[in-house]
Amino acid sequence: MAKGQIIVTGASKGIGASIAAELDQRGHDVVCLSRSGTSDVGRAIACDMTDEDAVRAAMAEIGARGPVAGLVNNAGVHILGSIATLSTEDFNKTFALNTTAVMIAAREVYPHLRENGGIIVNIGSFFDKLGVPDNLAYCASKAAVAAMTRCMAVEWAREGIRVMNVAPGYIETDLNRDFLAREKVKAWMASRIPVGQPGTSADVAKLVSSIMDENINFLTGETIYIDGAQGMNH
Repeated sequence: MAKGQIIVTGASKGIGASIAAELDQRGHDVVCLSRSGTSDVGRAIACDMTDEDAVRAAMAEIGARGPVAGLVNNAGVHILGSIATLSTEDFNKTFALNTTAVMIAAREVYPHLRENGGIIVNIGSFFDKLGVPDNLAYCASKAAVAAMTRCMAVEWAREGIRVMNVAPGYIETDLNRDFLAREKVKAWMASRIPVGQPGTSADVAKLVSSIMDENINFLTGETIYIDGAQGMNH
């Protein structure tokens, strides 16, 4: 792929931090966006991805520093709630970060990627194709990310911009490790996930980094599920 900065949103913890670390280890110039503005690798910029002006300013600052080669739209939120009692506020809050922020970040980075071509990887979820109780807002927001990925890929292909959607299943991170370690949860995972256990943030990071590293020009617009085959398990 073209040389330049790779921007990772929500890069201060969890999957985003792993993606940033893997890209950094592979020698990429990583720019980490997060509300806290902290990161163990690369260059960190404080940016609330739900603040359109802040996102526009961050992308402009990064673009002024040098060429941009890629964007990983990882920042997200997961708010549980029964459909019968789900508040409009929680629904809109979920879409603001999981969906609208993806569109804004892609739109604002587009002029910089257009110069030399590049790659956008959106982080979706295998929930985009499932009916999951208490997850209407999350499932809908991630299904929208998959749809936006297809539209971006088609519209920007002739300008050398490829867009992919990476959709993880259950992934162990520092944020949920204690929950996933419960015996009842481990037993459920073993029965539902064909590979027998959840994935790791390193698994997702390697996949995202491979997409960034490999120059596969004919691959764009697709959703790649990384869920241990759970989403197809009957």
